[in-house]
Amino acid sequence: MQRLPAISGREVVSAFQLAGWQVARQSGSHIILTKTGAPVALSVPNHQVIARGTLRSLIRKAGLTLDDFQELLER
Repeated sequence: MQRLPAISGREVVSAFQLAGWQVARQSGSHIILTKTGAPVALSVPNHQVIARGTLRSLIRKAGLTLDDFQELLER
């Protein structure tokens, strides 16, 4: 299994925005992302470091692979 980097919530949001997700709103410490045609909304914690399990779950819900997400981070 590939190891995910320790990154902040804002970095995660930026990567998902490159994949076509848009910030819909912020509810407390969570940033809600939506995408046209996607059946789910992503709730990204706005923390300094996102737990790796949480990040892996968000990537899966977004329909991305770990490699796809790594490429988005490198942009």
